[in-house]
Amino acid sequence: MDNPKCVVCDKEIKGDEVVFVKMRYPKRSGFTEIKAYLRNESKFICEACFNNKSF
Repeated sequence: MDNPKCVVCDKEIKGDEVVFVKMRYPKRSGFTEIKAYLRNESKFICEACFNNKSF
């Protein structure tokens, strides 16, 4: 599976990296596949873009 990318600069998000996530709060309770849910239902912004307010 591809790693997620920053929606601003298209940089690949690596493990243990600080990211900011824009997403809807889930309707379901008790979901366990958090990484899969985030990949499918959210947009990632890397820390550098967030700090530069480039979005």
